[in-house]
Amino acid sequence: MSKGKFFIEPWIDENGWNKDEFKKLETPCYVVDEKRLEDNLRILAEVRQRAGIKIMMALKGFAMHSLFPIIEKYLDGVAAGSLYEAKLGAEKFKGEIEVFAPAYFDQEIKELSEIADHLIFNSFGQWKKYGPDLRKNKRKISFGIRVNPEHREVETDLYDPAGKYSRLGVRADNFKDQSLDGISGLHFHTLCEHNADAFERTLKVFEEKFGKFLAKMEWVNFGGGHHLTRKDYDLDLFYKTINGFIKRYPHLRIYIEPGEAITLNIGVLVGTVLGIVNNEKDVAILDVSAHNHMPDVLAMPYWPQALGGGLEGKYEYNYRFGGLTCLAGDIIGDYSFPKPLKVGDKIVFMNQAHYTMVQTSTMCGVGLPSIAVRKKSGEIKIIKKFGYEDFKNRLS
Repeated sequence: MSKGKFFIEPWIDENGWNKDEFKKLETPCYVVDEKRLEDNLRILAEVRQRAGIKIMMALKGFAMHSLFPIIEKYLDGVAAGSLYEAKLGAEKFKGEIEVFAPAYFDQEIKELSEIADHLIFNSFGQWKKYGPDLRKNKRKISFGIRVNPEHREVETDLYDPAGKYSRLGVRADNFKDQSLDGISGLHFHTLCEHNADAFERTLKVFEEKFGKFLAKMEWVNFGGGHHLTRKDYDLDLFYKTINGFIKRYPHLRIYIEPGEAITLNIGVLVGTVLGIVNNEKDVAILDVSAHNHMPDVLAMPYWPQALGGGLEGKYEYNYRFGGLTCLAGDIIGDYSFPKPLKVGDKIVFMNQAHYTMVQTSTMCGVGLPSIAVRKKSGEIKIIKKFGYEDFKNRLS
C-alpha cells in the first residue's frame, strides 16, 4: 500500500464478471459470488491443514451471515470485536468465538463470558478489573493479552496498529512486574493486505520481545492482514515461517484471523449513472457513494477498479465518478472507458465485499445498497433490501 494520491489494488481479477448480467439489477447493490467465495475458502482450508493452524474469520471486514453456512465448513470460527459481533457469531456460526476489544465495559462483560471461547484484553488494567470474576465462571474461557510488537509494516497511519501512540496492545516494557497468572495466550496484529515477508519480519520481532513468555502460554494469535488468497502471495514462505515457529514452540496452538483473504475478489458493488454534468471535465453522478457505501475509498485513499474501465487517459472517454451525498469530497475517482457513458449505464466496482457492507451509512438520507448473492448457477438472488425504515430507525 502507498500513502499519497491513491492506492491501486494489483490483484483484482475481472475474469468471470460481465456487465451484461447486471443490466436488469436494481441498484445500488452489493453482489457476492458463492463460487469465488468457496475458491478462497478452499485455499484457506489447505493452509489450515498444511500449516496445522486454526483460521478465524474477522467479522469486522465481512459479516454477511447468509453465507456463514458455507464459510463454517472451511474455517474454525469467528474473530469478534464487540458484543454484537460475538452474538452474531454465536447465533449464526458453528465454531469458536474469539473476542478482542480495546476496552470492555461492565454491562457487556457478563454476556461476553457466556459467548466467548477466547476473551482477549488490551491492557493489564482491564484484565485486573474483570479477570478475578471471570475466572470464577463455570464455563471454560481462555484469556489472552494483546501485545504491541512496535514493529511497523502498514504505511497508512489510519490502519497501522503498531503506529506511534497506538492504543492497541501492550508494549513489552509494560509487561514488567505484571502477573500472567490466568493468561493462556498472546495476540498481535500488525498487518494489512500484506505478503508473507511482512509476517516473517513481524514474527521475528514478536519473538525477540515476547518469546520469554511463550513457555507458559497455550496459544498465540497472529492476527489478520495475511493476504493468503492473493495470486502472488508467497505460501511457501508462510509455511516455512509457521513451521519454524512450531518447532520452537511445539506446545502452542496457532490462530490467525484473516478478513480480506476470505473475501478477496468475491464481490462487486453495482451502481447506475443517474446524470452527467460538466465542470471542466465530465462528472458522472452515480447512485453509489464513496462516503456512504465504500468509505475506504476516502480513508485509504484508493481507486476502486471499474469493470471494463481504466485510469483516466487510458481510454478515449474520461469521467469523474461522484456520489449522491452533499459532501463535496464524495468522489469515487477518475476513470476512462472505450465508449461514452450515458444515463442508465451500469457501473461495476470490483472487490467490494470486504469493509463495505459493514461500514455503510445513510448520511443525507442516501439509501443503503441491497445485498445479493450470485449463485453457482449464475442466478443473482437478492438477499436483503433496505428502505426508509432502516434510515429512520437508526435515528431518534
